[in-house]
Amino acid sequence: MKVRILVRLKPGVLDPQGRAVHHALEGLGFEGVKDVRIGRMIDMDVADGTSDDALNSMCEKLLANMVIEDFAIEKLDSEKEPA
Repeated sequence: MKVRILVRLKPGVLDPQGRAVHHALEGLGFEGVKDVRIGRMIDMDVADGTSDDALNSMCEKLLANMVIEDFAIEKLDSEKEPA
């Protein structure tokens, strides 16, 4: 089973990388960008029987820093996954 985990900074946590990208976009002449937040995406192929509890535990113990980050887990349909 393929899963995608999206990890993002919690609201209110300063994002210096996002701020730098926002500033660079403005410098390149792109208008209308109000804010930029940077996160990361983790794609994993796990055994079909992997439980939601196990996936949550992976995120809480290793994949996300629970003090400053939130995560979301998506189960992907392998036929619809982009190449």
